[in-house]
Amino acid sequence: MAANGLLVTLLSVRGAAVGMSASSIGLMQSGYPLGALAGCVYAPRLIARIGHVRAFAALGSLCSITAIVHLLSVDVWTWGAMRILAGFCFPGLYVISESWLNARTANTSRATVLSVYFVVQMAGASAGQALAGAGEDSGALMFGVASILISLSFLPVLMSHNPAPEYVPPVRMSLRELVSITSMGVLGAMLNGAAQATVYIGLPLYGLARGMAASEATLLVVAATLAGAVAQFPVGLVSDRWDRRFIVAALAVACTLTSIALAMGLFGDAVLVAAILLGATVLPVYSVCVAYANDHLVPAQIVPASGSLVLSLNVGILVGAFVGPASLEVMGTVGVPVFLATLGALTTTVAIVRVLSSAPPEDNGVAHPISAQGVQTVGALHPEADAQ
Repeated sequence: MAANGLLVTLLSVRGAAVGMSASSIGLMQSGYPLGALAGCVYAPRLIARIGHVRAFAALGSLCSITAIVHLLSVDVWTWGAMRILAGFCFPGLYVISESWLNARTANTSRATVLSVYFVVQMAGASAGQALAGAGEDSGALMFGVASILISLSFLPVLMSHNPAPEYVPPVRMSLRELVSITSMGVLGAMLNGAAQATVYIGLPLYGLARGMAASEATLLVVAATLAGAVAQFPVGLVSDRWDRRFIVAALAVACTLTSIALAMGLFGDAVLVAAILLGATVLPVYSVCVAYANDHLVPAQIVPASGSLVLSLNVGILVGAFVGPASLEVMGTVGVPVFLATLGALTTTVAIVRVLSSAPPEDNGVAHPISAQGVQTVGALHPEADAQ
């Protein structure tokens, strides 16, 4: 997670430093979710064929290579190809981690393990993002650090004395079937994917466009990530007691108002405060959407549905990764907040329409914090899901 968080932020900052346009950076960064769409499908088959350990080593080696290739060229197409490869491989690493956790976790401790896993994800990603603003201008040091971090992640897997669990690729629920059950969950995940990509990729570019130093620009995304992580727990608690659609709408309204204020310059130089508010209102939405979808599913459907929700999320990330940065070229520095405000307004509309057109589920489950940065098959760890 630290390596992935470092790469996604470093590539935005370094791309701007070598003269890439915002739209070129967005095009390059959109390679990751494009690769992830394929990786989410292929990785489980690879694990089933060659096992957890070999698959982790193979996919991790390719991820390490992508970090180094960024040092050998500053061509946007080469970087884009490496982002596609990284997007293809990183999900496999998460699938392996999550399936291993699932196989070794007792039913009584799934909620605890899921929460610890979330904290590890967010702490790792935040640490990597913070590193992106350090080092020399060439970025060589930090690309090397990313490769080292990925290589170090092999050690716990390769040196473990515990045998790898058996793995059976999960059955996936079709997107059409999931939409028929909970269109709010699917559309909410897709819109939130676009918003999260804009925060993670567009926010540091927004800071650079305002004249911030690289360390200050990366601090914006670190602050947003940490604020989103902290907000997950109270937001989840409140959504367990109220109609989750109202919670999604409230967060989306807060995101929209914050974005409009940022676009109008009402925050002045306190851009860090705006980043904190955006992180707190954008990042928890995916967890609430997943919980809302699970409220409409029987336990046997939770794991198959999680794959379709990740697919929806990645489609949104693909859009946001390109449109968020490109909005800077089209509209100037107001582009990123205007795009976030638009996504917030659309999310609010979807939530309100669903409130008016359908009744809430009879019983709410428990909303668990989920990081959209790394999650692939986390439905298998859900305490209410059938044991796999």
